[in-house]
Amino acid sequence: MSDTFSYLLMAWLDPQLLALTALGTLAGIYVGAIPGLSVTMAVSILISFTFSWDINNALALMVGIYVGGVYGGSRTAILLNIPGSPAALTTAFDGYPLAQRGEAGRAIGLSTVMSVIGGFVGVAILAATAPMLSDLALRFAPRDYFLIAVLGLLLVSTLSGKSLARGIFAVALGGVIGLVGMDPVTAQGRFTMGNMNLMGGIHYVVVMIGLFGVAEAFYQLHHLNTVPVKQKVDKIVPSFNMVVKYLPLSLRTSVIGVVVGALPGTGGDIASLFAYDHAKRTVKNPSRPFGEGAYEGLVAPETANNAAVGGAYVPMLTLGMPGDAVTAVIIGALVIHGLNPGPMLMVETPHIFWFTVGNLALANIFLLVFGLTGIKLFSKIVELPKAILIPLILVLCVVGTYSINSNMVEVYWMLGFGILGYFLKVFGFQMGPIILGVILGPLLDETYRQAMSSVGDSVGEFLLALVANPLSLVLTSVIALVLLGNTPAKRWLMTRLSRR
Repeated sequence: MSDTFSYLLMAWLDPQLLALTALGTLAGIYVGAIPGLSVTMAVSILISFTFSWDINNALALMVGIYVGGVYGGSRTAILLNIPGSPAALTTAFDGYPLAQRGEAGRAIGLSTVMSVIGGFVGVAILAATAPMLSDLALRFAPRDYFLIAVLGLLLVSTLSGKSLARGIFAVALGGVIGLVGMDPVTAQGRFTMGNMNLMGGIHYVVVMIGLFGVAEAFYQLHHLNTVPVKQKVDKIVPSFNMVVKYLPLSLRTSVIGVVVGALPGTGGDIASLFAYDHAKRTVKNPSRPFGEGAYEGLVAPETANNAAVGGAYVPMLTLGMPGDAVTAVIIGALVIHGLNPGPMLMVETPHIFWFTVGNLALANIFLLVFGLTGIKLFSKIVELPKAILIPLILVLCVVGTYSINSNMVEVYWMLGFGILGYFLKVFGFQMGPIILGVILGPLLDETYRQAMSSVGDSVGEFLLALVANPLSLVLTSVIALVLLGNTPAKRWLMTRLSRR
């Protein structure tokens, strides 16, 4: 126990490690806030610079950037309706309407505090239950990931606004876009129309920037002469009563974030979608209708995507399997430094595990400090005249898209999706279901084919496996309940029960 305590304090007492964690967290916030500049990219670049460093110094900087970057995407999501990262996608649904109401300062302050709460819950669960959660993640078969993807697609009812039909069309369109490129099994082109530039697929961040950034800029041309809303930044730090009010919701969605983050190959983007859906289904009297500036719609995704950071470290440190793209890069860094991520890591080098736990906790403290500073300056962006703000948004979108792969073709695609998104917005379509389809479409395709291959392409055996395995049975039951909840049968059942 004394050794464990000393490993935890190592990240807190060494001035150099403190400075590196603080620097990483600050840099991560601003990297995450710029659309197209991903945390994965930043950590990948860092590996080449930290090759000769001590492993503790390298990990301190990477952890700081990771924690700060996941949170940073919420800044532009709230202020400009442009998620800085996929994990901030659902933050924009209610965060941007809050900024339009003049409450950008309060929205950013609340998202910061709730992000830190989610981060600490993730760290606590990582420290207490890492072996148990890793064992659960290891039990997931391809059919279970397929069921998770199906469950995710059912969120279309949550993200569709007032028209479910439009939502279904949008998610189907997103699924088609997500499947563009080379088939991972047959290496044949899908929806490429013979164009070699499409063989690598269309990056979902390109689609996201186009649909949320460029489309929003074009849509704002209808309101060019509208006087900008004066933002209230006098109350940035949320009141104690406000935090206590939303604490139960944040704790529930934090657990969702940790569990989803612990599943290899998932991450904060999927965790935030599940959390947002959970909030819509469980909160009976939101502060405002969801999608119109409900604080609950801001709290749920922000706690979940930051809690998913702790969850993503579970399979990485205990199984050697990446929880998301960032931890995949960090695994490479550990290997480069001569470590062996996997079951033997906690046996051979337990200090790495406990040092990481302490470092994650420290990064969340710095996140609270840096997250609550600079908000007044950030909020001024929304108050800029439209004639200045719209070109600024377009420049950010172009720079952010080009920085992904330094490819002008992706910039053209981004502009094309921006034009498409503009017309969809004019006709009342929501952008969320399209991004949902782009993210989950390839996962649905890949896991279904893997699951069918595991049973010899037998449909009967595949369906039997969905109810024969306890884990699959639970997921199948949840899907059935969600489907039932979106049909008239639910209203009929509730009416019958109320009469008794």
